[in-house]
Amino acid sequence: MSAHRGRVSLRLAGAMSPDVLLALQTEKITQKSRPGRPQIDRNPQIAVKSITVASSASPSLTRRKPSSSSYSSSSTEPGRVVGRVTIPSRASEPQFPFWQQTWFIALLLAMAMGFLCLAVFLFLGLDLDTGYAATTPTSEGVEITYGTVLKLMHERTKFRLHSHDVPYGSGSGQQSVTGFPNVDDANSYWIVRPQLETSARQGDSIPSGTIVRLHHMRTRKWLHSHLHASPISGNQEISCFGGEHESDTGDHWRVMIEGSGKTWKQDQRVRLQHVDTGAYLHSHDKKYQRIAGGQQEVCGVRDKRADNVWLAAEGVYLPVTETK
Repeated sequence: MSAHRGRVSLRLAGAMSPDVLLALQTEKITQKSRPGRPQIDRNPQIAVKSITVASSASPSLTRRKPSSSSYSSSSTEPGRVVGRVTIPSRASEPQFPFWQQTWFIALLLAMAMGFLCLAVFLFLGLDLDTGYAATTPTSEGVEITYGTVLKLMHERTKFRLHSHDVPYGSGSGQQSVTGFPNVDDANSYWIVRPQLETSARQGDSIPSGTIVRLHHMRTRKWLHSHLHASPISGNQEISCFGGEHESDTGDHWRVMIEGSGKTWKQDQRVRLQHVDTGAYLHSHDKKYQRIAGGQQEVCGVRDKRADNVWLAAEGVYLPVTETK
């Protein structure tokens, strides 16, 4: 049996190249020098060469299993690459959908700011209670015509002629008329209408001395006066009375232009004289304390004073109708 092994060994040795024999002898010597502990190969050049040769050997040599010492040596030797190692690349940053990107959020914020500015602009330029644009004519000399919707401003105190669905607690008990301090108030709009039984039309200009009626836009009643005492000063009471199709001569007011103007315009000082009684539309800094707190009294006086001058202020001014 040992002789047979010797012959097999001689045959294998004859088939091996000198380099392979040298590697095997080196491995035997190493195992004999330190039995029980696999010796780490200290000569990488020989090991690499032996592996290369073994891989290119004939098929008869590839059937031989490699010794455990070669496995131990290749697996325990520091710094030696024993296989392909895949090093994971650095984790890339997470990719968010485009609606979560910084640029998209900034765009949404810019659009929101734009819509907010537009809403504020529209809110300030439109009176939501009436649907009329609250504008002040920028050019002087804009004519006031029938159908114009305007606010009358008291020249000295800058209060607007105002009415609301609150009756007087004394006098006639009709709807009260006051002076209102704020500009943005829907209850201060009046529509300029012609007197009863006239052929005047919407868009006609209003010469000095013309008789007009002032229709309160919110409550649909007419600016009115009569021989009742006003609540604070005891002067002539000014009220709102009637309805859309209910009006009388107590609603007639004569437009009297101060100065050399011939027709009523936005930049002209005017007085409004009650036709039936001769009293002028008047106001002063005497204010109500309870129901209309902060609003000042509007009344009628028989003589011309600085406190019965009015100016056309905010409103919608209709153009003059051209006569054919």
